[in-house]
Amino acid sequence: MSDLRNSELNLELNRERFRISQDFLALYNRPGPRYTSYPTAPVWREDFGPDDLETVYGQAEAAGTPVSLYMHLPFCESLCLFCACNVVITKDHSVAPPYLATLKSEIEHVSQRVSRARPVVQFHWGGGTPTYLTPAQMEDLFGFAAQKFSFAPDAEIGIEVDPRVTSTQHLETLRRLGFNRLSMGIQDFDPEVQQAVKRVQPLEMTSELIAGARALGFDSINVDLIYGLPYQTADRFAHTVDEVLALAPDRIALFSYAHVPWIRKQQGSLAMSLPEGMEKFRIFCTAIEKFLHAGYQYIGMDHFAKPGDELAVAQRQRTLHRNFQGYTTKAGSDLYGMGVSAISAIGSAYAQNYRELPRYTETVDRRGIATMRGYRLSEDDLLRRTLITRLLCHAVIRKEEIAREFAIDFNDYFAPELARLQPFLEDRLIELYGDEIRVTLLGRIFIRNVAMIFDPYLEKQHLAEQPLFSKTL
Repeated sequence: MSDLRNSELNLELNRERFRISQDFLALYNRPGPRYTSYPTAPVWREDFGPDDLETVYGQAEAAGTPVSLYMHLPFCESLCLFCACNVVITKDHSVAPPYLATLKSEIEHVSQRVSRARPVVQFHWGGGTPTYLTPAQMEDLFGFAAQKFSFAPDAEIGIEVDPRVTSTQHLETLRRLGFNRLSMGIQDFDPEVQQAVKRVQPLEMTSELIAGARALGFDSINVDLIYGLPYQTADRFAHTVDEVLALAPDRIALFSYAHVPWIRKQQGSLAMSLPEGMEKFRIFCTAIEKFLHAGYQYIGMDHFAKPGDELAVAQRQRTLHRNFQGYTTKAGSDLYGMGVSAISAIGSAYAQNYRELPRYTETVDRRGIATMRGYRLSEDDLLRRTLITRLLCHAVIRKEEIAREFAIDFNDYFAPELARLQPFLEDRLIELYGDEIRVTLLGRIFIRNVAMIFDPYLEKQHLAEQPLFSKTL
């Protein structure tokens, strides 16, 4: 990749060259959802409560669908300034036992509505920092869940770990319990960037953790990077990418820093030192080129995987799925979220728990579950969710496939959307092949923008007047 001048760059992807101008970037780099759900969370309703979710539980039980479990463990010892997750910051680990007791009560309640004939095919612990817990606490929580649900022999069991607080004993305990996937944050190895975001994590610390995990036989290791952080440049981030490639993770997530200080006030202190516009795009493109050159498959948006990884295989076989945990191979399962702020996606409904720890605790104690809001999808919602999910997973929309599945005339039903796709065609972000709309390699960078064309709720949300989402780049 080489600069033409400050307002343009040449991007080379798999031997294809693209000239990207500042005007092009300004056109497509605008606020938009990541589409871990459709409709997105701002559309959900607060009049959807625990009774509604109980009805959804009953419908899923009658359908007999496989189960995916998510448990949110919100505690962290310190706050990373870039973070927009729902976390509780405290060095006082005495907060964990009461929370785990409440979480167990919720697990007990939910498990009574999930028969053991329905296998758990995916189990994930997120946070926060799940390894904030002691190994003994992790063993106790996992054992309790394993008693209440029936796990498939090949279940995907994953956890997010922080190398700064994850010990060898943690890893040994997790592996013995049956965890087979690890995901860890790196963000950037550059010391100045780490200091700016208050997450100091040397390369050696991360390397030792990955080596330990591989020695214990974890099947898959994912690392998270973030571009757009303070003091990053394309050259400096390229050094981090080279160091990551030397670690040879199975999957890499390259997230855009979501600057949302209206949601996370601590981010306001970062504003003056953030790379923006063309420089941020250069950082992203530098990483993409290096990952592709190293043989990783571009899954889409911001995910990469080795060609033999399950994600890459599932994408080639068109069985890849997307949910609140990102890309997954477990299509067709219902996601039961437990813990403070956790989200469920069950059948044609979404539900989210209260975000505030006291409210979550009080509601579980009183009701067994802690639903604060949710949403039931209409027929049009289900159609558009299917279309957007397949677009983001496979980078292609097969019109005849959608038309047959939902008994519609695709070109007629989506006539306004097809007209609005014309600029994407002219800008080489999409291509038309018969009844297919294919996203180009360049278009995958802006695939959220393509998905937004099919989202009628965005116009009603008046995004120009009130920020709801981070920018797409």
